[in-house]
Amino acid sequence: MKLRADQLANQLERLTQALPVYLVTGDEPLLCGESVDAIRAHLRNLGFSEREVMHVDASFNWDALLESANALSLFAERKLIEIRLGNQKLTKASSDLLQRYLANPAPDNALLIICDRLDRNVKQSAWFKTVEQVGAVVEVWPIEPDQLVQWLGQRAASQGVQLDPEALQLLADRIEGNLLAARQELDKLALLYPGQRLSPEQVIQAVSDSSRFDIFALTDAALQSDPGRAQHILQVLRQEGNESAVVLWALTRDIRMLHRVARALAAGQPYDPLCQKERLWGKRKQLVRNACRRLRPEQLETLLDQAADVDMAIKGQRADDPWLLLSQITLSLAGCQLPWQIAAY
Repeated sequence: MKLRADQLANQLERLTQALPVYLVTGDEPLLCGESVDAIRAHLRNLGFSEREVMHVDASFNWDALLESANALSLFAERKLIEIRLGNQKLTKASSDLLQRYLANPAPDNALLIICDRLDRNVKQSAWFKTVEQVGAVVEVWPIEPDQLVQWLGQRAASQGVQLDPEALQLLADRIEGNLLAARQELDKLALLYPGQRLSPEQVIQAVSDSSRFDIFALTDAALQSDPGRAQHILQVLRQEGNESAVVLWALTRDIRMLHRVARALAAGQPYDPLCQKERLWGKRKQLVRNACRRLRPEQLETLLDQAADVDMAIKGQRADDPWLLLSQITLSLAGCQLPWQIAAY
C-alpha cells in the first residue's frame, strides 16, 4: 500500500493489526519525522513495547536483521525493528535477504525503514515492490510554494492560532519553505498569542522580541564579524532545544546568498541591483557588502562543503557532533581562522 503523509493518520486508525513493514521515504525532515512518530505511536498502542534501531552504512551486516527478528526478548512480547537506511543502496544480497524475511515475517516483529528520497530505479526494484505489497510505503513530498500559505494556515489553526492573510504570507516569505523553521515559529506564536487572530505587525513583533536568540540573529552576528556573540547565540539555540537542521538551513541559506553576491561582484555587477534581486534591505545591505569583501567565493564554497558534512552528521551518516560542526562554520563565517586552516595556509 502506498500513502501520502497526509493520508497516514487516517489509515493507521483503520488498522487493527500491525503490518510487517513500514517504509518512510523523503527529504522533508519535519513531515518525515512526524510520519515516523505516528507509526511508532500506532505500534506502541498495538503492544510493540520494545524498539531496536539499526543504522545502515557500507559495512552494515544485514544478517543482524534476521538475528534481531529471531531473538527472544526478556522484556517485551512485541518488538519494532527500526532500520535507518539514509541514502544507502541495497545490494542484491541485502535485497534478497529482506525479501526472504518479508516472505515469512516474524509475527511479533514489525520493521520500520526510514530512508532519503528514492529514485525511480529503486522504486522498480524487487525489494521495494515487496515492501509495497505486504506493508505500507509513505512517500513524503515537499510542500510546494503555492501550497505553503494554506499549509501554514491549517497548521496554525490546529494550534489555536489564526493569522491574517498578510501575516501568513509574511511567515511564508520568512521561512522560505523550511517546515522545521515553520513549526518553531508557529509554536512560538501559539505560546505568545493563544487563541488570537494575528496581524503582520504582531508576527513581526514576536520575531523581534526573541531576536537575540533567533537563528536569523545568529547569521547576522556572523556577518557582523562578532564570533563571540555568534557562539553565544548558537549555544542558547542548542540549550533551548532548537533543531540543528533548522540552524543549518539558516546558515546555508545565507552562505549561498553570499556566494551569489560575491561572484556577481567579482564579475563587475553593481551592488544595488544585486540587493534588490536578493531582497537585501536596511542594515543587511552593509553587512553583506562587508562580508563579501572579506570572504572569497572559494571560501564560501568550502563552507557549503562543510554544511553538507553537517547534514550527514544530522542524518547519522557521520559520527561527528553536528553542533560542533555548526560552531566551526559560524566561526569561519565570522572571519575567524581555525588552527588547522592557519596551518594549511
